[in-house]
Amino acid sequence: MRGVAYDRFGGPEVLQLREDLPEPPVGPDAVLVRVRAAGVNPVDIGIREGHLAGAFPHHFPIVPGWDLAGVVEQVGPAVVDFAPGDEVFGYLRRDDVQWGTAAELVPAPQRCIAHKPESLGFSEAGALPLAGLTAYQALTEALDVGEGDRVLVHRAAGGVGFFAVQIAAALGAHVIGTASPRNHGFLRDAGAAEVLDYNAGPISEQLSEPVDAVLDLIGGPALGDAPDQVRDPARIASIVDPVVRDLGGRYVFVRPDQHDLEELGRMADAGQLRVAIAKAFPLDQVADAQRLVAEGHVRGKVVVTLS
Repeated sequence: MRGVAYDRFGGPEVLQLREDLPEPPVGPDAVLVRVRAAGVNPVDIGIREGHLAGAFPHHFPIVPGWDLAGVVEQVGPAVVDFAPGDEVFGYLRRDDVQWGTAAELVPAPQRCIAHKPESLGFSEAGALPLAGLTAYQALTEALDVGEGDRVLVHRAAGGVGFFAVQIAAALGAHVIGTASPRNHGFLRDAGAAEVLDYNAGPISEQLSEPVDAVLDLIGGPALGDAPDQVRDPARIASIVDPVVRDLGGRYVFVRPDQHDLEELGRMADAGQLRVAIAKAFPLDQVADAQRLVAEGHVRGKVVVTLS
């Protein structure tokens, strides 16, 4: 089987295109997906560098990647929701790290996938799951965003932020995003009612009044200004910095969820959610794709495509 894998932790140079990977096993509750596109995310870099070695069992060789879109090739005997030939997308975080999504065939627990939205191509669908679920779960669960809420999204032009702006707008919120000036039009087109320049001074001083909820996608010193941006610190959520708990807010670690994937698909097909592809790379350029993501300031999502 063809795919990208690495046998040790390290930099992008450990990623190798291989033609001899074994075909993965398909358990009773899993489906085998022939991958058409796989998203590239910051977590892929953290795993490759060994930063999550204490959180998950790792089994080399490791195929990178946690989200995909493709076609079901085979189903396990306990699978009832999918059949060979179905087009699917999903966030494939398992209990261990080994069978990632940058390969021709990937075993996917059925709880991690849903039917692909009809309105999205494979590249767009493959870029949506991890970042889209992160935004959706932070907004609907941690922040309980609803009609009329004023919601501030930091780093709004990035992968998670761009989805968060659209999802919050679909929930009826007045969305304020932070971004560099070159991305202001990009975010207004996505549904942001206001866009603030994060280089123009503390965001709390740029707001006309405190907001109802803050989604932090930056962490570090920037998070310290969040209590002055929001009416109630309990409605601060961060996906990058657990220190948010010390402020009274919520730390969000995304989880696979079939229902939430279906809701993202419904939003996409209803025209409420679009996917911006920053760049698509062929499978043999996964290392370059990860380098681009590691640089930061990518507008939208990076994907790897397989024919």
